[in-house]
Amino acid sequence: MNQLQQSMLNAVETELKRQVGRLAEPRTAPFYEMLTYHMGWSGEGAGTRATGKRIRPLILLLCDASIGKKNADNAGEDTDWLRANPAAAAVELVHNFSLVHDDIQDKSHQRRGRKTVWTKWGSPMAINVGDALFVIANQAALDLKAHYPAEVVVRVAEILSACCLDLTRGQFLDMSYEKRYDLTLNDYWTMIGGKTSALLSACAQIGAILGNADETQIELYRRFGYNLGLAFQTQDDILGIWGDEALTGKSSASDLAEGKNSLPILYALERNGKFAERWRQGSIAADEVSQLATLLDEEDAKNYAENASAELTQNALDNLQQANPQGAAGEALFELTKRLLKRDQ
Repeated sequence: MNQLQQSMLNAVETELKRQVGRLAEPRTAPFYEMLTYHMGWSGEGAGTRATGKRIRPLILLLCDASIGKKNADNAGEDTDWLRANPAAAAVELVHNFSLVHDDIQDKSHQRRGRKTVWTKWGSPMAINVGDALFVIANQAALDLKAHYPAEVVVRVAEILSACCLDLTRGQFLDMSYEKRYDLTLNDYWTMIGGKTSALLSACAQIGAILGNADETQIELYRRFGYNLGLAFQTQDDILGIWGDEALTGKSSASDLAEGKNSLPILYALERNGKFAERWRQGSIAADEVSQLATLLDEEDAKNYAENASAELTQNALDNLQQANPQGAAGEALFELTKRLLKRDQ
């Protein structure tokens, strides 16, 4: 990670703490603690692992800083991107509000190696934590008014609101797909378009708008973020079945044992072979996982998913190339994209 990216991440963390600090009052101190715990700043295990990688705000700030920076030597010294920092905090808060609610809905007991908020304080309190993060995200976006004209702030707010609605659509589809055996690949793309791509798309689009890009560039950055989300999710689906647990940090058995309708699984269901026959019989036992993963591979599901991921990765890189990001930020954006889409398997 270069100096520019580290400077951005440091600035984002400071802004996030300032925004969440709206609740740092005596009467709401325990509530504030719940938010700081989820954000990774307090409680047992607090630290870098607990905070997550802050990829979304970093993408927004890099997109902002990469607009029209013609001199690569000076681009890294330009701090105009700091004006966009409230928007960077806003997208990270949106991401975290969705995680708190997802953990409740999925009954997940662990998040980044620690107990989830609902596990520690109960579902009612956790719902309130998620709600607070959502509201603070919108307040953060409105703080852009200190540096941008009203029409720009309103446009950013509109994109963020539309993104949140897409997130809820995607989550609805994800939950409603559980225990269904009639889904198609088209159903999958619609679901991850909302659940995964919507926010990354908004990050890139908002960054381009705040960087004063022209409309053609803004659309290219939006497409870049959208395809980045699709490619990232397809890779995650591959790792969810064939990944090395020591490298990915998640059990490769989880997607099969949990009955997740991921890309390789839906491809195999459309093939309607031996895997589909077993899948439709119901829950997968732990001792069946390895055999079924092999069966998926034999029925070309892994190859299909890898080809889809490769194509979407290339689409994202092509969109970014066409957007023509400049300077040190542009170089960092390409570096980050390639790193995200070439994770160890």
